[in-house]
Amino acid sequence: MPTLRTDDGATLQYECTGAGDGVLLIQGVGVVGNGWRPQLDRLARDHLAATWDHRGIGGSSLGAAPLSIGRLADDALALLDALGLARAHVVGHSMGGVIAQELALRARDRVRSLALLCTFDRGKHAVALTPTMMWLGLRTRVGTRRMRRLAFLQMVLAPDELAQVDRDALAAELAPLFGHDLGDQPPIVMPQLRALAAHDASTRLAELAGIPTLVLSARHDVIARPRYGQALAAAIPGARYVEANDAGHGVPLRQPDWLDGVLREHFAGA
Repeated sequence: MPTLRTDDGATLQYECTGAGDGVLLIQGVGVVGNGWRPQLDRLARDHLAATWDHRGIGGSSLGAAPLSIGRLADDALALLDALGLARAHVVGHSMGGVIAQELALRARDRVRSLALLCTFDRGKHAVALTPTMMWLGLRTRVGTRRMRRLAFLQMVLAPDELAQVDRDALAAELAPLFGHDLGDQPPIVMPQLRALAAHDASTRLAELAGIPTLVLSARHDVIARPRYGQALAAAIPGARYVEANDAGHGVPLRQPDWLDGVLREHFAGA
């Protein structure tokens, strides 16, 4: 896979497929760019779709600069430059949605539209220790690897989704998309969470007025709860809010056809 080198010496591995209007896909904490595989394969039919491994995970090195949401937004801009894309539809999930907001605040002329999926108006909400998150977070870090995998699935899937699947088979199926066994936590996870918790652009979100913006939450998301998405949509003038029924934080992985339709409608409207 191709790579680009940043100004602080990081090497970022990326993937670009298809042709047409550019779509930049930005993933969340502890996930490699391949986490967008279901969307990449669909969007590439008539778009140039691109994603990359965030610095410090997958095929990308960490570099010398301190990790921050601003630095990750600069990486996104560097990829747009490397691909020769003056503008792109920008889609971010979870931490990727926060990066997408910062990218648009820094370089709104590069953003054709924003799609902010299962994400937050303030980074600190991503690390809020609700009783549910304390319990599930602990279970993803203790016990056997299988126990940790199953706890992770509970964190990202809705209860009805879990009831209908072979959990061990699903964990094995998702591992290549996350870039690691679901029972393991890549070392970069904690630095990413610290960078996310330190970031708050909520007072600046009104500056995104005029950028066609979709905010999507999932009804059963225990990480990016719908109230965070509602607050985000309210803070961006003109943003459209959509809620996925019977879905959790992993809606891009579990409902790719439905999400493809939502994104295409959003792009066409932009």
